[in-house]
Amino acid sequence: MSTAATARIDDTAATPVRPTRRRARDSVWAVLAWVIALGFFFPVLWMVLTAFKEEGDAYTDPPKLFFTPTLQQFRDVLDSGIGTTLLNSVFATGISTLLVLLLGIPAAFALSLRPVRKTRDALFFFISTKMLPVVAAIIPLYVIVGDIGMLDNIWTLVILYTAMNLPIAVWMMRSFFLEVPGELLEAAGMDGAGLWTSVREVILPLVSPGIAATALICIIFSWNEFFFAVNLTAVQAQTVPVFLVGFITGQGLYWAQLSAAAVLTALPVVLAGWIAQNKLVRGLSFGAIK
Repeated sequence: MSTAATARIDDTAATPVRPTRRRARDSVWAVLAWVIALGFFFPVLWMVLTAFKEEGDAYTDPPKLFFTPTLQQFRDVLDSGIGTTLLNSVFATGISTLLVLLLGIPAAFALSLRPVRKTRDALFFFISTKMLPVVAAIIPLYVIVGDIGMLDNIWTLVILYTAMNLPIAVWMMRSFFLEVPGELLEAAGMDGAGLWTSVREVILPLVSPGIAATALICIIFSWNEFFFAVNLTAVQAQTVPVFLVGFITGQGLYWAQLSAAAVLTALPVVLAGWIAQNKLVRGLSFGAIK
């Protein structure tokens, strides 16, 4: 009996060790995750710090950590004409994203809750348009755009960005629509609601986080697109990524001005993500698990 009692005492004494080890292991993983996250974030932080330096301070070796902040680089960037390119990027990104949603939502709905014949063939067609490298299509695109007089025209970028983002948007939004039970449409129909009323009042509110996530991804892709913009625009339709290349000159890189311009360029996308953050996390995981 004493042996059994001793064994029970030993087991009881050993029990608290497991939660302690688990907490220690979780703490190690948490610290590792923070280190990795800070490693990814450090280039962005360094860019922001460099934007507030003088050009001389930005070139020092080793890098200067303590300096007198200045807004001169931002003033120089604003005076160099970034406003026009920002407006071009906002216009091309906003209109193309709106067109993607207007075209992609009905297509995704038709391929999910209201399947059409040969749905898989349609889905493969959408995604196959992303398989051709962009560089392989630029010459025929340049010839076509030049023949119709649309070179250096912002509407050319709107059309191309819409075509570029539409396949991804259809695939994403289809996964969100598949999460909605089909019985909701049947119930709405039994209550006398038409198809458009059911979609507007029942389906779209449920998938709004997914739509917000899709819209943000389209905004990021369009805002950062460089290849079409640098080859098909010159002055009037120049976008922000093309404008940033202007800071690379034969005399070298203007690191401080380039960093300031990059900060101004990133702000609109950061603000868009911050505004949509309530729906973004749910939207990005909405269609991930069946």
